[in-house]
Amino acid sequence: MDQDRPQDRIGIIGAGAMGKGLLYQSTLTPGVRCAAIGDARIDRCVAAAEAFQLDYAIADNENELADLVNQGRLAICEDGLWLSRCEPLAAVIEATSAIGPAGLHAMTALESGKHLILMNSEVDLSFGPLLADTARRNQVICTSCDGDQYGVLKHLIDDIRRWGLDLVMAGNLKGYLDRYADPVSIIPEADKRNLDHRMCASYTDGTKLNIEMAIIANACGLSTKITGMYGHRAQQVAEALQLFDLDALWKDREPFVDYLLGAEPGGGVFAIGHCDHPYQQAMLAYYKMGTGPYYVLYRPYHLCHIEALGTVLEVLGERKSFLTPVHGFQTNVFAYAKTDLASGAELDGVGGHACYGLIENCRNDGVSGLPICLAEGVTLRKAVARDARIGFDDILYDPGRSDFALYARALGCSAAARREDASPRC
Repeated sequence: MDQDRPQDRIGIIGAGAMGKGLLYQSTLTPGVRCAAIGDARIDRCVAAAEAFQLDYAIADNENELADLVNQGRLAICEDGLWLSRCEPLAAVIEATSAIGPAGLHAMTALESGKHLILMNSEVDLSFGPLLADTARRNQVICTSCDGDQYGVLKHLIDDIRRWGLDLVMAGNLKGYLDRYADPVSIIPEADKRNLDHRMCASYTDGTKLNIEMAIIANACGLSTKITGMYGHRAQQVAEALQLFDLDALWKDREPFVDYLLGAEPGGGVFAIGHCDHPYQQAMLAYYKMGTGPYYVLYRPYHLCHIEALGTVLEVLGERKSFLTPVHGFQTNVFAYAKTDLASGAELDGVGGHACYGLIENCRNDGVSGLPICLAEGVTLRKAVARDARIGFDDILYDPGRSDFALYARALGCSAAARREDASPRC
């Protein structure tokens, strides 16, 4: 076993598909060690540890958790807050699919002086400005993680800006879209892919896509041209230059987010840059990039947990944030009804039966819409028609509930960030 260095120790909250992958990757990536993993379903932690033949022990309390970490054994527990407060850990990865409880995990880790890496896109979007502000105040790092689409897009955006091109669009590639998919209709496809039914529904109805693009927009100062983006159908990513009227969409020189539906390479992302200098255009043509002035760059894959620990190493070794919402809520993802909803109906959140999420700009309206990430366990006070936007005025809710309270604080931090905002800084 390599020497156990306290500065390399991380904890993972969540032992689902992503948490399990992170645990395995931590056995391969030099300079980082998963010292603890927690999940409300502790059997998932045990199963993952045994699958990878790791020496583990289950902690019955917080003191025992810390002792096991110091002993060099993989500590397992069922309470994410124990990991968030665990003194021997240098950093925590939030990788659950929860929202309210995960927000508390995240805040507790930062307030306990730990770096925080987010692989929970719902928490990343909903509370990002608050988490960034809390990290600053506690002199630690909070960052989104590489490996998901928005992380890979960050690299393309950095390249475009580093090369002196103007950023025009950050784009995602989606294979299939059905706004009305739900946890029952999606069962055959979810089971075929060994995915949680609600998670698969959130992929299929486009909510996850919209959340991912809002995260990159808020980090890099982008907007959406229309609610939910255009999402033109295509066969190849290069068709973006014909399908999007870039002269019209980019006439104000403000970069935006969008996506292509059904285009190859599946699983990839793309970005469009602009260059009108004759010399550089001639060289780009020589390099087989086309005649310009618009150029498509793409990466055909994103590798999730395999790439994620690169961000962890940057955080631990360089105290560097990879991606954070420095522009506040430039955009958000609001709830829209999947079906005609009656007064008194209870909403069931991301990937549920009741609603899907669409990205919108927040310049003029960042408050009245109900964020899709808060649209669970609340009741409609009036009927809402299919495909109609659901607002705060349409629901009965407890503003003191942890997720609503954290979101309210995040709105305040967002307003402060946008007052200070002058130019893209991602």
